[in-house]
Amino acid sequence: MLNTAVRDAVMRVLPRVKTPAQYTGGELNSVPKDHRHVRGKLCLCFPDAYALGMSHHGLQVLYTIMNNDPQWACERAFTPWLDFERELRKNRLPLYGLETYTPLRDFDLIGFSLQYEVGYTNVLTMIDLGGIPHFAKDRTVRDPLVVAGGPGAQNPELLAPFVDLFVIGDGEESLPWVMEKWMALKEVAVREGDYSAKRRLEMLAELVGSTRWAYAPVFYEFDYHTDGTIASVNRTRADVPQQIESCTIDQDLDAIPLPTKPVVSFVQTPHDRIAIEIMRGCPWQCRFCQSTVIKRPLRFRSVETIVQAALESYRNTGMNEISLLSLSSSDYPQFEELVKRMHEVFMPLGVNVSLPSLRVNHQLRSVPQLMKGWRRAGMTLAPEVARDDMRTQIRKPIKNDDLIEGCREAFKLGMSHVKLYFLCGLPGERTADLDGIVELAEAISEVGKQATGRHKEVTASVSNFVPKPHTPYQWNGMQSRDYFRWAGDYLHRQKRNKFVKIKQHDIETSLLEGILTRGDRRVSPGLYEAWKRGARFDGWKECFNAARWWKAFEDTGIDVDFYRSRQRPVGEKLPWDHVNVKKGRAYLEKEQERSVIQLRVMAEAVSGEGDGEGKGCGG
Repeated sequence: MLNTAVRDAVMRVLPRVKTPAQYTGGELNSVPKDHRHVRGKLCLCFPDAYALGMSHHGLQVLYTIMNNDPQWACERAFTPWLDFERELRKNRLPLYGLETYTPLRDFDLIGFSLQYEVGYTNVLTMIDLGGIPHFAKDRTVRDPLVVAGGPGAQNPELLAPFVDLFVIGDGEESLPWVMEKWMALKEVAVREGDYSAKRRLEMLAELVGSTRWAYAPVFYEFDYHTDGTIASVNRTRADVPQQIESCTIDQDLDAIPLPTKPVVSFVQTPHDRIAIEIMRGCPWQCRFCQSTVIKRPLRFRSVETIVQAALESYRNTGMNEISLLSLSSSDYPQFEELVKRMHEVFMPLGVNVSLPSLRVNHQLRSVPQLMKGWRRAGMTLAPEVARDDMRTQIRKPIKNDDLIEGCREAFKLGMSHVKLYFLCGLPGERTADLDGIVELAEAISEVGKQATGRHKEVTASVSNFVPKPHTPYQWNGMQSRDYFRWAGDYLHRQKRNKFVKIKQHDIETSLLEGILTRGDRRVSPGLYEAWKRGARFDGWKECFNAARWWKAFEDTGIDVDFYRSRQRPVGEKLPWDHVNVKKGRAYLEKEQERSVIQLRVMAEAVSGEGDGEGKGCGG
């Protein structure tokens, strides 16, 4: 059942915007349903551009699961680009689900996937354009339930005023449960004719009181010490959970169906290929990595399940590339068997297979040979740091020899370039660690010359480290603007090989991420003010305006350094402590203590090498 009035009005403005096909719906494998014949309606909202959202595997997974249930109609919405937002506002048109042009305000539930913190203003844009009250406290039973999940939900407090319910953990089981529970409660309220805000709160309390992994911020209040740190988090009613756990799929991943009929975009996307999740979780426990914490435990799909799902997806889409997804693909237990089987099935079809997350280990040396014959111009690897003692510190036990020899084999088989991901600003970082980044990148370029007779292009992509919630580094402060500028300049000055490129992530964006990642509810007014002043698509270079953000924080009285840069005592209560993810705080405290001991040993070792005068991050 199309909302023809909205559709016709949208069609009239589309000639005035870029890439209009992203706003029309009707793509191959999309699932429009007649809302008159379903029990409930939900819209999956991705708070970024269509091209990025359509590249997100999790969106396709949840879309498939919910539409496979005949009682639900599940649609999609993305943040409109600036030109289309202007047209929507100018013509007083609502943001809508792509399948039927239904305004967001008319759904029973809208669900946001929070993949990165600098997209938070896009959440506000979608709520506003969708015709939904901005603040959770102003909504009634007539308004959709606003749900959020994903990595950003691990610290839910920044968006607490705007989101009704945060779901912590895996979405495949939690979203259907939430939809079922909310619709049952809503149906009773509608029968009784009670649409009040008070009734909505009672419904929300009953929902979160029925499970351990759903968090409704409205039922929790914070008390603070005079120095601004958190004294306590208190429930406002006894029938909601005191600690929020994580929803975890304990069964074999084979039991969770893959999206073998993914929606095929009309426009080109960054990841224009079939995505197959082969493994969830990571066997390693790197201290800097939030994903390895929140994706536990380690779970696998069988080789045959993966191959058959890939083959069915190929038949349903016609795409000529398949990406095998996980946090660390080469740690998949039957890795060689899987690669050989994919080669056997898809090479005759002319379908390429990519492995985007390869771990640097002894097996890396054999990967290029295993992938021989597939189209692959380059290889992307994430050593993160370049010195062995720093690898011990961050708990990433890899060896430069494996990295270099793996690249050598890749160059011999025709790969032309390598991209390496590094972190800058880790606890205890020294000048020697920055030297190591340049030396390692140049060594790999030189290996290319040894293998093929000419230097190969190597890009060292350097991210500015942001200590994340639920990691052992959550107590560490983020480095300063001055440090990151100095480090970036230093890396460029040290480089000698013209075939090596150093690319540092935008410093101001990283600094914004730092406060949005580590803040509490008191930062929310700054977020809201920045959005009202025009902050949109802050992860996009052409849209990000750092000065707007810093002025918004200043005008709302927010001490940015208090949240972002301050070293926090291990005993301090953190804004996300009531969200108990996987191993819990006790484990993180032990890891933090071990890292401090290792930092002292590292500092002494470098002093002994005569590098003690180098600039460093400290603890």
